[in-house]
Amino acid sequence: MGKNNNNNGIIYSTNPDFVKDGEEELIIETLSPSQQKLKVVTDTKHRAGKTVTLVQGFVGTETDLEILTKTLKNFCGTGGSFKDGEMIIQGNHSDKIKKKLNELKYQVK
Repeated sequence: MGKNNNNNGIIYSTNPDFVKDGEEELIIETLSPSQQKLKVVTDTKHRAGKTVTLVQGFVGTETDLEILTKTLKNFCGTGGSFKDGEMIIQGNHSDKIKKKLNELKYQVK
């Protein structure tokens, strides 16, 4: 017997906008800062002993996450990145980040 595929007869499509049935893109809207509930923690796991500050719980588009990450990195004067809805700021800057997020009207745990 052959493999059980759910391709509905479609093997390949050259249409760049093609979406298989049941795979419609979810449109994510960014919540306003007052509706965001962010959690700021420090972490050293899997980072070769280096400390990072994580900001978790952001709900919104990747573009808005990138903008907020850049704002926090500039405020702390350090590097960082974002991945899977989580901001990663190099170093232990939890107090500074909490202060800045409060200034920007975010709810911080």
